[in-house]
Amino acid sequence: EAVAEVRRRLAETPASVVVANHAMGLFELAAIHLSDEPPRLDDARLAIDALALLIEGLGERIGEHHATLVAALTNIRLVWVDKSRDSAD
Repeated sequence: EAVAEVRRRLAETPASVVVANHAMGLFELAAIHLSDEPPRLDDARLAIDALALLIEGLGERIGEHHATLVAALTNIRLVWVDKSRDSAD
């Protein structure tokens, strides 16, 4: 019964909201790997690349969340570059 309720709620939710939620999960995954000491750059990069594929591949189809996700992707990429420079020093 609980599974049926979850499915019903998910079916009522616009796909753009679900996709945006998954994209933010990838952002959070990348941030977790980048915050490790030392940062896990390869794992973070995989999550960032997956996030980029969603955002850049779907573009405006993501709907109202597009601008927020583009900004999140830009920010996490900058953090990755910063952390990779620190690791190289």
